[in-house]
Amino acid sequence: MITVRSVAAAAIPLLGSALGYAKPNACSGVCVNTHDPSIIRRDDGTYFRFSTGGRIAVHSAPDITGPWSYEGAALPAGSVIDNPGNQDLWAPEVVKVGNTYYMYYSVSTFGSQVSAIGVATSPSLDMNTWTDLGAIVQSSTGSPFNAIDPSLLNADGQFLLTFGSFWEDIHQVPLADPAAPATETPHQIAFDPVTTEEEGPALFHYGDFYYLFYSKGKCCGYDTDRPTTGGEYKIMVCRSSSPTGGFVDANGMDCSNGGGTVVLESHDNIYGPGGQGVYDDPAHGPILYYHYVDTNIGFADGDKQFGWNNIDFSSGWPVV
Repeated sequence: MITVRSVAAAAIPLLGSALGYAKPNACSGVCVNTHDPSIIRRDDGTYFRFSTGGRIAVHSAPDITGPWSYEGAALPAGSVIDNPGNQDLWAPEVVKVGNTYYMYYSVSTFGSQVSAIGVATSPSLDMNTWTDLGAIVQSSTGSPFNAIDPSLLNADGQFLLTFGSFWEDIHQVPLADPAAPATETPHQIAFDPVTTEEEGPALFHYGDFYYLFYSKGKCCGYDTDRPTTGGEYKIMVCRSSSPTGGFVDANGMDCSNGGGTVVLESHDNIYGPGGQGVYDDPAHGPILYYHYVDTNIGFADGDKQFGWNNIDFSSGWPVV
């Protein structure tokens, strides 16, 4: 994730008191230094966790609770994309379409719009099986978006890539197939004109709605530059009956004009949760997973922990 400013988030409606947030569920094994995780469960029941850094660090476990073990780098040679940052890959997203796994990842540097979203494929999720196919969306200085933080949704055969960070916030573009470079101009689906600090989208279909989860606020560097209280990362949501737009918050406010409802924010010893994904887990049901800082351990980026919570959608809005 990119952060370029440290300003407090705009006032946004809450579903409940911060004191009502559940603490993260159990995690054992390697749960630290997990930034921008992506979770997927293979058919044999093995869980895989992909995260920022280490040329996409890969961990596996028999259950989402762990114990998590380090497997290696998904792309040990870095990305084939010839951009700055191609050895320090960010914010992976791994999905399965048919019999193939697709891993989307970001190539960029902090504070830069010279960015790209790449894709690699694997038949199994095993180490040394990923084929890097290069960029499918790119941005440059002056582009109306920033091509990082990808999330793919298969909406009944329509492949939608949702992405973005700052620079007009969150955008979406259709793909002809999961590995095809985008040919259409991305369109904006979420934007805050006051803070412009929205990034890391995760689009999730549940029941009658498509839920757009995203992170808002300052993501990183809390050990040296902590923002004003409330300006740190938090997880937001908007929803729509369409996957391509019309997202509103729980108060009906347009999320392309500052709307957004808090799902999870700092509470107790949990600080700056974000970099989230959402997964309908076959064993645990719908879950929200993310990274966070445990204030009892440390505020450095390398201290970020893996967290996950069950999601209750019974009100029509996600509650953890």
